[in-house]
Amino acid sequence: FLLSSLAIDFAAFRLAGSIILFLFALDMIFGTSKPDSEIKEAEQHADEALDAAVFPLSIPSIAGPGSIMAVIVRTDNDTFTLGEQAMTTAVMFVVMGIVLVAMLAASHIERLIGSAGASIISRIMGLILASIAADGALHGVQEFFALG
Repeated sequence: FLLSSLAIDFAAFRLAGSIILFLFALDMIFGTSKPDSEIKEAEQHADEALDAAVFPLSIPSIAGPGSIMAVIVRTDNDTFTLGEQAMTTAVMFVVMGIVLVAMLAASHIERLIGSAGASIISRIMGLILASIAADGALHGVQEFFALG
C-alpha cells in the first residue's frame, strides 16, 4: 500500500533493498563494519549500567534495513499467496527464536570458537548474504524489465 501510494515500483524497491543488503554484506566480508569498535565502546561504558545509549550490539543487524526489506519483499501480496506469506511469518518467528538462543549463548559460543573463528564465520555469512542480495537484485531487474 505504501509503495503504491508513493508510486514506487516494487521491482525498484526490491533492487534498492538488495543493494543495501549487498553493501551490508560487503561490510561483513571485508571487516569494515563497526562491531569491534562498538564492543570496545560498550566495554568502556560497562560500568554505566543505566546508560540508555548502550544497546545490544546486534540490534542494528537484526532489525536493520536489510531485514525489513526482506520481510517486505517476501510478503508482497501480488507475488506471494497467503499460505506463502504465512510460511514466511513462521520462518521469521523460528529465526527470531534462533537469534534469541544465539544471543543468550553468545559468550559461550565466542569462548568456543574464539575471535578468529567469529571473524571467519562473519565473512562466510557475509558472502552468503551477498549472494542473497545479488539474487534479489537480479530478480528486481528482471521484474522491472519484464524479462521472465
